[in-house]
Parts: sequence; structure tokens; C-alpha cells
Amino acid sequence: MLKSFSSKMSTPIKIAILDDYQGISEPKFKTLDPAKYELTFFKDTLLPYNHPSTPENAKDELAKRLGPFEVISTMRERTPFPRELVARLPNLRLLLSTGNRNLGLDLEAFKERGIPVAGAEDKGRAGSVGTDSTTEHCVAMILAATRNIAQDDHGVKSGGWQTVPAISLNRRTFGTVGLGRLGVAVAKIMHQAFDMRIVAWSPNLTQEAADEKAKAAGFPVENSQGEKTFKVVSKEELFKTSDVVSIHLVLSDRSRGSISSTDLALMKKSAILVNTSRGPLVVEEDLLDALERGLIRAAALDVFELEPLPLDSKWRTTKWGQDGRSHVLLTPHMGYVEQDTLEGWYEHQVENVQRWEKGEPLEMSLY
Repeated sequence: MLKSFSSKMSTPIKIAILDDYQGISEPKFKTLDPAKYELTFFKDTLLPYNHPSTPENAKDELAKRLGPFEVISTMRERTPFPRELVARLPNLRLLLSTGNRNLGLDLEAFKERGIPVAGAEDKGRAGSVGTDSTTEHCVAMILAATRNIAQDDHGVKSGGWQTVPAISLNRRTFGTVGLGRLGVAVAKIMHQAFDMRIVAWSPNLTQEAADEKAKAAGFPVENSQGEKTFKVVSKEELFKTSDVVSIHLVLSDRSRGSISSTDLALMKKSAILVNTSRGPLVVEEDLLDALERGLIRAAALDVFELEPLPLDSKWRTTKWGQDGRSHVLLTPHMGYVEQDTLEGWYEHQVENVQRWEKGEPLEMSLY
């Protein structure tokens, strides 16, 4: 059984709620007894402790901010907690995250300190949130990029009219880098809605596995012409032949930087690259260089190497699509950000605080 805190303590337990940009957590956490808990909400995300570009004074600022708190609520992968940061939080007694995993947490470091770590889920839609939400966002970005939605919206509002023609997806080639739940979900829509040919690659993907995924998605393994519904190809062939390349890999030490200038140079001039997975899967400087030189038609990005984007980030320019540059569509990591989902996560976090208060086992312990 977990140790509960003493309800007779003279000072309330300090809780920090991090990285809630929209303020959705506030009404949930404010249901806690104010005599027992003191709440502080931080809507701004400080530089991550473990990023190579983070200076020592910024690390100190983050540690100083979090140091006084006994309970910290964090949004998955917005503020990482590496071992070095955990060691600088002497008062921490409970860490709350969202989702059923958080690769930004050094769980072993928490475990060694005896600090419990719990995830959270939207109990009304358990198991479907991440896939459904990110799938919808990915498809929306593909359509927005091919139909010039953001560019035309800006043009009309600025007094202009048509600028460049759209491109069709019908019977083109969709390349998915990764064929897990998200890769399959997006590929299924693109195939059903636009009759796109699906090609797939990941380091360990086999044609046998892809055939099983096609069957599970409700497709025949082959069409009437004997072509595979989900055809496994080499990485080189995927980047050479795809009209849309969409990234659906899990970020790990092995997959970091998987897509570089070598791959981008293979893409068609008319092709679109979409990333709703994780920014570091692509070598950012290589992608920026390819887009500055207009090597592909467009990139649609929901994720970045460093988030939130610094104000001086090279991505933050309105010059994309001008003077030979590729078009660039940006969204601020919105793939999973839905009202119901965030409300459900924060409700679950509050429930875990109450369980911890009573000394009861936490739900969705992450170790």
C-alpha cells in the first residue's frame, strides 16, 4: 500500500500542473480540498532539461521552478524528466502523467527514489484516443497540403484569389513509414477514400506481417490484379515512388534521425512529406534545407525537434512557398489535443491524487 500524507499537516501539499496550454486542468484540480492542496498552474513550457541546446542556466530555472512541489502533473512528453532533473527535486513524492506511457520519463530514476508514477486515460474512450485523434489530424493535414487550404485561406482574407492549383490524391501512391496502428489507420482511409496505392517500410516490417494487417483492416491481401494491398518495399523505393510520405514510427534511440537528406533527395518534386509522429524522427536541418531549396512540393508538420517552437525558430516564417521554397503547413502538436481527451486525462489524474491521499494503489502505474 502507498504511503498517504498526513491530513493533519499544518501546510497544504503543493501541486504543480505543467504545460496545460488551454487551462483545461484548472476546473478538474480545483475540486481538490484547498485545505489539503495548494495548486500552481504553469501554462508555459520551459526548455527541456535534457536537450543538447539547453544551457545550464535554463536547466537551473526548470529545477528551481519544480523544486518546491510534492506532486507534479505533467502532459506526456511536453516536459521530460531525465534522471538528472529527478535528482534535483527533493520534495517530489508523486508524478502524474497522461496516457499509458511517457518516453520522456526516466522511470528507473523515479523507482529508485520511491516516487510513484501514474498515467491517465480518458475512461469514456479507453484505448482509442491516440489513434483516432492523430489519424484524423494526419488525414486533415494531408488534404490541407494537397488542396492548399491554409495558403488559399490567407490569400482570400488578404484580398487575393487563386494562387497555385491543387493536386489530386486519386490513384496516387501513399507511402507509410511505419505500419503500426496509426500507419494502418491512415493508410486505410487513403486507400478507401482515394483509391491510393499503399506502400510501407519500417526496419523490421515483413510482407507477411503487412498482409495480416491488411486483413485485420478489412482488406483482401491482394487486389484482382494480384497487387498487394499493403505492399512492403525498400526505404529507397518508398521515398522514390510515393506522392505522399507519412511518418508513423515510434521515437527511440534507434529510430531518431531515421529520415535524412539521403531520403529526402529521393522524393518526387511534386511529393508531400507529413509528420504527425515525432519531430526527431527526421533530421531537422536536412528537412529545412530540402524545403528551402524547394526539393519537394510541401511538408505538413505537427511535431518538431524542440517544442514549443522557439520564437526565433526557422520554421516561424511566412516566406514558405516563395522564391522557390516548398510550401510548409504547421500545426502546434495537435494530433492528440481534443477537449474530451484532455478533460478525461485530468479527471483521472485527480482521482489518482485522491487515491494517493488515502494510501490506495494508483491506477495505471507506469512502473
